Amino acid sequence: MNLKDLPVEEARARMLAAVTPGALETVALDRHAEGRVLAEPIRAVRDQPPFDASAMDGYALQPGDVAASFAVVGESAAGRPFSQGVGAGEAVRIFTGAEVPPGCAVVIQERATREGERVRFEGPPPLERTNVRPRAGDFAAGDVLLPAGVRLDAWRLALAASAGRAEAQVYPQPRVAIISTGEEIVRAGTVDIQPAQIFDSNGPSLATLTASWGGRPIRLEPARDDEDAILAAIQGVEAELIVTVGGASVGDYDLVKPALKRLGLELLVETIRLRPGKPTWFGRLADGRFVLGLPGNPASGLVAAELFLRPLLAVWQGGDPTLRMEHARLTRPMRESGPREHWMRAKLESAADGSVQVTPFSDQDSSLVSVFAAADALLRRPTHAPAAEAGDVVEVIRLGRL
Repeated sequence: MNLKDLPVEEARARMLAAVTPGALETVALDRHAEGRVLAEPIRAVRDQPPFDASAMDGYALQPGDVAASFAVVGESAAGRPFSQGVGAGEAVRIFTGAEVPPGCAVVIQERATREGERVRFEGPPPLERTNVRPRAGDFAAGDVLLPAGVRLDAWRLALAASAGRAEAQVYPQPRVAIISTGEEIVRAGTVDIQPAQIFDSNGPSLATLTASWGGRPIRLEPARDDEDAILAAIQGVEAELIVTVGGASVGDYDLVKPALKRLGLELLVETIRLRPGKPTWFGRLADGRFVLGLPGNPASGLVAAELFLRPLLAVWQGGDPTLRMEHARLTRPMRESGPREHWMRAKLESAADGSVQVTPFSDQDSSLVSVFAAADALLRRPTHAPAAEAGDVVEVIRLGRL
């Protein structure tokens, strides 16, 4: 089986076919649920609101009642409803969120003049349902409020809680161990850095991306270009996926794959027809852990993370691994592309007519962290794409910028 120079789609398909979601977990919605993917639908156990509720502070009375003044016969507050009927010429003081007596409408308090136990109103009598939120106006008992497969955020958690749910079944969060390799790599903050060394930018960024995509990142210390050092760094790490950064090519110091073959590495993808990111690879160790090998150049690694790590984490969590492609119009011409699918860092903006425009950065060198920090999208150029003119439509994916 050919594992080298695979098209991007084929490489991604091979990776995704190898992984499956883990055992389901039950979590409390108010503790460990944010960012988790639902493994079951959330259904409403009762109507919301569970009664006709007042939308305003005011008075409840029968619609169309034209009495000159009304006897105030009681009060309905949130949690303390008025339990009797309301007849002609009668009104009930009511507050926002309180249960509306049967058949009543609500007149806002700004139209009311209270005189002891009587009240009169300015303006026409209320119509049926005026200022009333109807029972089940938000949702009804039995409605599916959240389908399986959605990721829980604060707003969806509010919806689940309003349905009375205190916990839910979710997919597990995959543990992702991240290790940068190379004699020159040191952690940011190292005081005694040498002139020939560089700070590790890939580790923090990949850990942050992993967490934002629902995984549980495990930062490992950088490993030297030494097989024994690489093995020692990952030997006992408990993780579903190990992400290695650097050492992915075919140079004398690219020792990650040779080292991992000592742990029974089975390659499923060896190289990809991708720019930047051709050396990206994927495999499985004898103990069942998967390994995603990313190039050391920051742009190469982050492009590959968007194209492969993000979909892998989605599958592990029972989510949708499909890339969120959009269309945008080029602001400047582009040359024809080569034999590798090219993903270019780019900037999006809205045109006067409301359409989305995209400008690729002129310098796409894969070592430039500053360009990636300024980009908010990746522009896809298929293999052997013809030259494009300003105004042509191209495919982009948005980066998750704040």
